[in-house]
Parts: sequence; C-alpha cells; structure tokens
Amino acid sequence: MTTLVGLLAACAALCQVLAAGIRLSGRVVDENNAPVPGARVSLRPAGAESHSARRIVADARGAFSLELELPGEYLISAEREGFFRLAERPVRLERAEEEITLVLNHQQEIFERVTVSYSPPAVDAERTAPQQRITGTEIQAIPYPTSSNLRNAMRALPGVVQDNRGGLHLSGAPEEQTYYTLDGFQVNDPLSGRFETRISVDSVRSLEVSTGALSAEYGKGAAGALAIRTAAGDDRLRYSATNFIPGVENRKGLIIGGWSPRLGVSGPLRKGRAWFSESLDLHYIQHVVEDLPEGQDRTSSWRGSSLLRNQFNLTPTNQLFTGLLIHTWTAPRTGLTALDPWETTVDRRTRQWFVHAKNQAYLGRGLLLELGWAATRTFGREIPQGQESLHILPEGRRGNYFADALRRAGRDQYLANLFLPSFSFGGQHQLKLGLDLDRVWYWQNVRRTGYQHYRSDYTVLRAVRFGGSGRLARSNFEASTYLQDSWRLRRNLLVEAGLRHDWDRLLGSHDAAPRLGIAWSPPRLESAKLAAGFGIVYETASLRVFSRPLDQYSLTTYFARDGSVLRGPAVSLFEIPAGPLRRPRYYNWNFSWEQAFGPGWYLRANWLSRRGRQGLTYENILQAGRQVPCALSNAFADLPFDALFSLANLRRDLYDALELTLRHAFGQQYEWLVSYTRSRAFSNSVVDLSIDDPIIVSRNVGRMPWDTPNRFVSWGYLPLGRRNWALAYLLEARNGYPFSVQDDEGRLLGQVNERRFPFFFELNLHVERRFLLKGHRWALRAGFNNITDRRNYDTVNNNASSPNFLRFYGGQGRSMNFRVRWLGRN
Repeated sequence: MTTLVGLLAACAALCQVLAAGIRLSGRVVDENNAPVPGARVSLRPAGAESHSARRIVADARGAFSLELELPGEYLISAEREGFFRLAERPVRLERAEEEITLVLNHQQEIFERVTVSYSPPAVDAERTAPQQRITGTEIQAIPYPTSSNLRNAMRALPGVVQDNRGGLHLSGAPEEQTYYTLDGFQVNDPLSGRFETRISVDSVRSLEVSTGALSAEYGKGAAGALAIRTAAGDDRLRYSATNFIPGVENRKGLIIGGWSPRLGVSGPLRKGRAWFSESLDLHYIQHVVEDLPEGQDRTSSWRGSSLLRNQFNLTPTNQLFTGLLIHTWTAPRTGLTALDPWETTVDRRTRQWFVHAKNQAYLGRGLLLELGWAATRTFGREIPQGQESLHILPEGRRGNYFADALRRAGRDQYLANLFLPSFSFGGQHQLKLGLDLDRVWYWQNVRRTGYQHYRSDYTVLRAVRFGGSGRLARSNFEASTYLQDSWRLRRNLLVEAGLRHDWDRLLGSHDAAPRLGIAWSPPRLESAKLAAGFGIVYETASLRVFSRPLDQYSLTTYFARDGSVLRGPAVSLFEIPAGPLRRPRYYNWNFSWEQAFGPGWYLRANWLSRRGRQGLTYENILQAGRQVPCALSNAFADLPFDALFSLANLRRDLYDALELTLRHAFGQQYEWLVSYTRSRAFSNSVVDLSIDDPIIVSRNVGRMPWDTPNRFVSWGYLPLGRRNWALAYLLEARNGYPFSVQDDEGRLLGQVNERRFPFFFELNLHVERRFLLKGHRWALRAGFNNITDRRNYDTVNNNASSPNFLRFYGGQGRSMNFRVRWLGRN
C-alpha cells in the first residue's frame, strides 16, 4: 500500500511538472565566484541538434533564467570572450524549480595537449553600442613594438590610432576625450585628462573599447570609453617572468636597445576566500636618433611599476576588491630628435600612485549594490639642461628649453551603482542607476626664461620672455547621476534607454544627457544583430584649460634685421570672461551590423559619427576687432597687446568613420583579424593654444594631427604545422599623419595640417615556440619588427625658410627582437 501511495505521489508530481514546466535559474561565475556578466548560456535536450538550443545572456549579476516544457537530460554550455568555454555539460532537470551554477575559468595560455578551448568572438545581444574587446592572451600574442608598453598594444584595436608622439586617439578625438578606467575607476590624468598610467601587460585580462551611443554610466568621454581589467589570482599559485635577459640591437653599433623584465605572482591568501596578484614591471629603453652625430645621438630612460590586486569573499554574497598601483619614470634628455639636440631636451621625472577599493553586495531578490572609492596622486618634474633661452632656427632648435616645472595633481572618486531586480512591463526590464562624485585638483610652480625666433640669415626676428608668477592652484568638484534601462521587448529586440545628469563647480551648469539604442536580430538568425544608437555626451571641465589664465603671460619684442626694436614688448595673455560658459556637447550616432557564422567566424560593419558643439577653446578677441578692456590695459601700463585669448564656447569637432572587421578563431588558441577603416577628423580648434607653444595661428581650422583617412590593421596568431609552434604578426598600413608649415616667426602658413607624412607601412613578424622543460612552462619568441625596413618618419622640418624644408627624420628601421617567458611549473 505504501509503495502504491508513493507511486501515485510521484505521478502527481510529474503531472504537475508537465503542466507547469520547469524553470531553470542559475548564475555564471568565475573561479573566484565573481559574476561573469554577458556570458552566453545555451541549453538543448541531449541528442537534439544544436540549432534547437535555447539561448540567453547572463545579466550584470551573472544570473540567467530559462523556461522549459519537459524534464529530462539536457546539455548546457556557457562562454564569454576572455574565458575558457564550458562545453555541453550534462544536467538532469526534474523539479519545477531548478538552480545551477556555471563556472567559467579565465583564459590561460595553452601548453601541450589540452581539452579546453578559448571562447570565440560572438555577437553581444545585450548591447546596442559598438564594443571591441582584446584579451590578455591576445595582447601577449600580438607582436607590437615595445611589447612591455600597454599603450602600444592598443593600436591593435581598429578604432584606436597612435600618433607620432605615442598619444592614443579613439574615434578621431583628442586623447583627453576618452574615458579611461582601471578595474572600474577613472585613471585619466587629473590635469591633462590623458592616459598616463603605466601597468604591466602581464596583469591585464582584457581591454574593452565602447563608442557611439554609450551607456548612461559613461559620461566623461565624448569619444568613448576604454576599460582595462586586471587579474586578481585564483586558488592556484602561479608565477611568471618575462624578458629577464636583456636584448641586443645593432643601431649604429651594438647596444642594449630595450630591456623590460617583468615578474608576476598570484595565488590564494586563503583558498576559496581570498586571493592576490602582484605584477612588477621594469622598462629600460635606449633611444638612438639616426640623423644626429655619434656621441649626441642617444638617450635612455627607466620606468617601473607595481600593481597589487586583491579579492576577498567576505561572505558568499559580499565581495571586496582592492588594488594599489605605483609607477615611477626617470627620463633624462626627453625630446631628443634630429631637430632638437641634447641641449634643448628636458630631464623628466614622474611618480604616480593609485589605490582603490570596491565592495559588491548581493542584497537578495535580484539586488546588487556596488560601492567604491579610489584616489590618484601624480608628481611631475621637468628640468631643462640649463637656463639659457631657447633659440628656434630654420634648421631646428638650439639653447635650453625655457620651462622649469614642478607639478602635482590628484583625484578622489566615489562610486555607487545599484542593479535593480528585473521586472516585466511590456517586455523584460533591467534597471541600473548610479552616482559618481569626484574631486580633482592641480598645483604647479613653473619658472620660464624665454625663446627667440631667427630668420634664415640668423638675425633675431622676435624674442619672447614671460611675466607674472608661474605658481598656481586650481580644483574642481564633479557630480553625476544616471539611470539606465535595458528593455527586451521581444527575444530578438532590445532597447537601451538612459539619462545622465552632470554638474561641476567650474562650469556650474546642470546638464541632462539622454541615450537611446536599439538592437534587432532577424528571425532565425540569432547570431546576427542590427544595431543603431544616438546619445548626447557632455565633456567634463578640464583643469588644464581653466588654469591658463592663472599662469604667466608672455611679452614679445619684434626686431628688424639690424637689431633695432620694431614693436614691443607686446602682451599675450589668457582670460576667462565674467559671463557663464556652457558645457561642451557631443552628438554621437552609431549604426552597425554584426554576424557570427560558421565555427569561430565574426563579421562587423560599423558606421560612427560624432559632432561636437559649444566646445571650450581660447579665441584671440583682438583678431575679431574687439578692444582690450581699459582695466587690463592700465594694468600693463599701456603696453601694446599681441593677443588676448578669451575662453569661449566656439569649438566645433567632426568625425565620421566606416569600419569593416573580419575575425576568425580556430583550433584551441589561434585566431586572426583584418580591419579597414575609412574616416575623417576635423576641427576649428586644431592647435591647442597655450603659453608654452610658440606657434602663431590665424585660422585654426583643419584636419586633426592624427587624421588618417585610410587605415588597414591586421594581426594574428597562427599555427605553423608543428605542435606548439606558432607565427605571430601585426600589420598596419595607413595614410601619413598631417602636419602644418610655418615661417621663421612660428606663424602657420596656409591651411592647418594641409600636408602629410609619407604613407605608413609596418609589418612585424615573429615565431614562437612553447614547450615544457623539466616540469616548467617556457615560451621563446624571435622575429623582426618592421621586417620590410620601411622608414616610417615621425619628424619633419616644416619651416618654409629652412634649406632643409620638408626633410623627414626619425622612424625605426628593421629590428630583431627576442622574448623569453617563463610561466612557472606545469
């Protein structure tokens, strides 16, 4: 009788399950129980074809939920770029409510025979804005020049270009218009807004670039956001060493051209509860200028950094992440070029430290709260080789640089993000809201001597000296809030809508920035996505711009050929008018088609457009026919004025780009990418006018200095037919960057940036062998950078009066490179 009752109860339960179906809920986490948002989960009945699988993407908490009709045996898979793929794990589902946890392990480099593979590139169905991602293993594989410098790795991303001075430019914008983050916190330099942070490439897990109609979370990057994510260790003790043997180059004789030893250690502080990762990086480089005489043709620099990352699982639902970055740089004779000999260079010393902490708490019922704090401090010292004036001659510069500077800056940042439970209302909604508070400050003490311009007959044309004090301090407080809704109307239709509010003390205005994006997958084509978006992004106030009126002013004296004074001293200074200034506004559009097809193939076509309005720039109001205010004229004892630069909302920027990218991942770790971009970048404020730039511009309209209409980039890591042998390459071909022509006085002639450097072509080709030796893992690499030996110039004599006018200099020829990596025990 008991058996019969039990059988009847089981039948009743089965009937209930069949009637109500099965709800499978779960989370995707990494090896340290941290969520993996954006992980793609698929589930299909055992024995069924793969096209019948149900698919879903994990949310910000790594959570997902699937509704099934029948119990039984299923195969579940999960993948995310940067992680090893979890392939077809068998599960048996019987109860009406089932829960499961899927663990994805971060990518590690593969040695010998293994049964795991990298997750291939795929269409992200949970995003409407364009995004590019490159993982830490791909960064290690790509043979970019000076492979210890993370900045150089970023040029492998199709949307990022690197100018002749190493500056990074996303979506055709100045470097300071990109929002750089390290593990979720802003790391733009507090003064310049540029990316000056240096970390070991071995510590990087991924680089992610977002452009177009950004999520409302990002509001300080008019061009886009570049996120750097680093490792925090796991339950296995790991250690590695790279380039611990110096390399030798033949550049006007045998030299140690570059040495970049790196050491990494990571592992558990307490297994299953706490982990650490420490990355040490040392970079020595010797720079040789081929066009200078021996003994005056080289300079060297040292750079070192330490990044410590920790993760503490305080409870199963509460995690604490911390980090400490220390960076130092010593660079004697910086700025040595064929046109700038030793005496004109500057000895530079910089220091930076960055500390952060973030707490992630799961509050139940789908609530996730993030609280974070970070602090940045920077120190910079610039020391010229002497106290003489700088002499600007038709064939180059002589004398000593005119500025001796001490600078300090800092940022304190406070973050709060709240992910609300998803709910249904005309579709499925996922809300996120947040708060960002920042205090930034800057202090300087700069002493300037002066500089002189010479004619082609070596008579003085004009002499500039400086008045006032170079000691100043400026600070700002910024506050931002945002609300973002990810609204899935149907399984194949997603709408992202957001609203952001920005305020800061320097501008004082309250500005609302709406964002809207839509993504649609055609029926029966879930691996494809058509996306479009529009967003308004406001630029944050720059301390560098607002500090100029507090700095020194210049006094210029003009001379005839016989040495007599023609005019002067004439005053040039900067001012901020009494009236209100508006916040710079950018309108961003994006339209893209993405498709994954076949095993590991990915195709993307993306159109991006940016229009900048009411940007802040300094205008010489005397050129517009306005007069110097009487109070200002009296303050300078009626001295004549050359320029009165007044800050105004007159800047206009334009950028359009069409990008085509094809990518293929195959085998267990191999892949290649090809990308072509057609673009244009214009502005009416091309030259950034400042007291330290001796350029005179009458019409500041033209192409940006990093404009490159045609750019082709390709990289790959390919098998060579023998196990553990691989070929790595990086190819970049593009138009040369534009430059301007000037006269003896430093005045620009013709259009700004109307000429170009020669066409740029670089092919780096390396061969790598990975092997095990006495239980230790090794990777040896040898190859050539710029194997075609093409001279890609980076300096030009642009003085129209010089006998060497339009002569190009600089650039590196072919160089042989070696890399030795020890990756610890197997």
